[in-house]
Amino acid sequence: MSLLVARGIEVHFPIRKGVLFERQVGAVKAVDGVDLQIERGTTYGLVGESGCGKSTLGRALLRLEEPTAGTVRFDGVDLLGLGYAAMRRIRSRMQMIFQDPMASLDPRQNVESILTEPLTAHDVPGGKQAHRARVRELLEWVGLPANALSRYPHEFSGGQRQRIGIARAIALGPELIVADEPVSALDVSVQAQVVNLLEELQERLGLTYLVIAHDLAVVRHISDTVGVMYLGGIVEQAPADALYDRPLHPYTIALMSAVPIPDPEVEDARERIFLSGDLPSPADPPTGCRFHTRCPYRQPTRCDTERPVLREVLPGQQVACHYAEQILSGRIQPAQVEVAPATTDGAASTG
Repeated sequence: MSLLVARGIEVHFPIRKGVLFERQVGAVKAVDGVDLQIERGTTYGLVGESGCGKSTLGRALLRLEEPTAGTVRFDGVDLLGLGYAAMRRIRSRMQMIFQDPMASLDPRQNVESILTEPLTAHDVPGGKQAHRARVRELLEWVGLPANALSRYPHEFSGGQRQRIGIARAIALGPELIVADEPVSALDVSVQAQVVNLLEELQERLGLTYLVIAHDLAVVRHISDTVGVMYLGGIVEQAPADALYDRPLHPYTIALMSAVPIPDPEVEDARERIFLSGDLPSPADPPTGCRFHTRCPYRQPTRCDTERPVLREVLPGQQVACHYAEQILSGRIQPAQVEVAPATTDGAASTG
C-alpha cells in the first residue's frame, strides 16, 4: 500500500530583475514534473548529481518548500489542499533528517531541550516526567548514553550529532522520514553505523524512508526502490537490485560505470562511459530529452525535440528514454566511450 504518492511535482524559483526585482524574467526549474510513489514500510533511494533537484523535491514533498504545481497525497490525504492548522497536525507523521547535523541543531540548546521541543510543540500529553522518559528512550534507541542530556551539540562528534538529529526526527512517532544526505557529512567509518541505525529503527518502528544521497553504494545497501534524478526529473526508477544489475537509461549506465568494483582485474579491464560537457542550467534546460546534450547514445532529431516520459521497459523498471529497448539489445552503441577515473563516492565523472 502506498504511503506517499506524488504526481507532476514542479518547483520553480522565479528569476527577477529591475530596481525592486518586480519583473520576472525567467525561472529556475529545480523540479520539473516528477511522479513518485513510496510504499509503506519501504525505503525509496533518490540519487543524482549535485544540483539535480533531489533536496528540493524532498522538501517539497513535506511542504517545507511549496510546489509550483502537482499533487502530493500522504496516506490518502491531499497535502497541498490543507490549510495551516490541518498541515500542522499532520506534520507529526512526517519528519526530516538533515544533511549537516551541526547546522540543523541549535547550539544554544542542550540535548534534552532539543528532543523535548517537538513533544511540547505538538502538545504530546504526559507532562515533563513523561517527556523526560520519552527523551531517555530516544537516546537509548539511537545509541547515546543518558548523560548526553545535559550536553550541547558542539560536545559531540559528527556521527553522534547525526544520531541526535535522528532521535529528534523519530520523537513524535512519524510514519515517513525524508533523510537528506544523512551520511554524506560523516567519515566513512561512521557512515555504516548510521545506515545500520536507520535500518534498525525502520524495523523497530515500521518507518517509511525517502533517502536522498549521491553515494550509490549507500543507496543500494539501504533501498528497496531507487530513482535516478537528472536536471529536475526522474529518468529511471526500479527495484534496487534490478537497477544496479541492469541500468537502462544512459545517465544511469554512466553513473554505474563509475562505481569502483572490488576486483582489481575486472576494474582494470572495464571501460567507463565518460560524460562530456557540464550539467546544463535548470534556468535554461535543453529542449527534448534533458540529457541529450551529454548522452553518448543520442539519436538526432527525436532526442533533441521530444521529451521522453517515464515508462515501463522491463517489469518494475521504468525509464525515460526513447531508445531504452535498443540500448538494452545492443542495437544502439555509445558514440563516445573513454576511460575515466573512478570517484570515491561512486558518482560519474563530468567533463
